[in-house]
Amino acid sequence: MSWLRPSELQGQGAPVLAVQFLKGGINQGHQHPVRLGQNLDWVRCDLSRCIENADLDELETRAIEQLWQYVQNAVREGRYSLVILDELSLAVNLGLIPEAEVVALIDNKPHHLDMIFTGPSMPQRILDVADQITEIRRS
Repeated sequence: MSWLRPSELQGQGAPVLAVQFLKGGINQGHQHPVRLGQNLDWVRCDLSRCIENADLDELETRAIEQLWQYVQNAVREGRYSLVILDELSLAVNLGLIPEAEVVALIDNKPHHLDMIFTGPSMPQRILDVADQITEIRRS
């Protein structure tokens, strides 16, 4: 049996990035992450509204593309131990984030990094490369 020191436990003091792709309304953007506690950076897309469909204007499309680039760079650079991508499946299913780029990001992420993706109807190609899948259903 092996024991982990508290500093080795996942999430205990480790840097975390939480990203919301489709929730706007506060004009935050990746340029202004909110620091919650010592190690949690929270970022919403630089949108004036919440997105519910693929009917976006040019500024909204650009904001999502810029946030996706920010996420990819943060993952490649290994800045975080955990990255949470909220509403990712919706962004992919609406055609706002390319599914192939998500799969490539997973395949090429640093080994120390864990990723959590949320949203309904996660594309099968993403599920196929996931280490663990948790499904929550309403009853």
